[in-house]
Amino acid sequence: MTCVNGWLNGARQVPSPNINERPDQEVSAVVLHSISLPPGEFGGDHIEALFCNRLVPEAHPYFAKIAGLKVSAHLLIRRDGECVQFAPFEARAWHAGRSRWFDGHRMRDELNDFSIGIELEGDPSTPYREAQYRRLAQVLHDLFDAYPLITPERLTSHARIAPLRKDDPGPSFDWAYLRRCLQCRESRP
Repeated sequence: MTCVNGWLNGARQVPSPNINERPDQEVSAVVLHSISLPPGEFGGDHIEALFCNRLVPEAHPYFAKIAGLKVSAHLLIRRDGECVQFAPFEARAWHAGRSRWFDGHRMRDELNDFSIGIELEGDPSTPYREAQYRRLAQVLHDLFDAYPLITPERLTSHARIAPLRKDDPGPSFDWAYLRRCLQCRESRP
């Protein structure tokens, strides 16, 4: 996989209307999230429907609560490692909400303005799959190559940038294993 004009070559493209232009800020961070719809269930097209404003409220009781949300992410990595891209990396996807993060130099607000949002199909309590870690490592290597300000140190979680609201990707996400995957040459495309 490679990044060409803000799109990941090899990812299935499903453009979301829930994006806009970034303010004059360079892409310089990655935020990891988790999502499952309905909560705790995997598979199906409900995540794509949510990000494209096509979620049917009557399809599940939980959907009635969230069907009106206008949200998106740049990428979704499914349980089998499939990569779905909803927004070009140069666009601002609506994944972080109200957020704050110390980037090593200063406190920064509104991470949507300068970050790439990657959703992992999962939840905070279910272990993520090997295919997801491998694909995530490949994607991150591509982002490191395409966006020089993004480094392993500029990788964070939704829980870290909005700790009073969010807990994803949760305790089931193995950060140490991801670091090993990033160091492993086999993780590169």
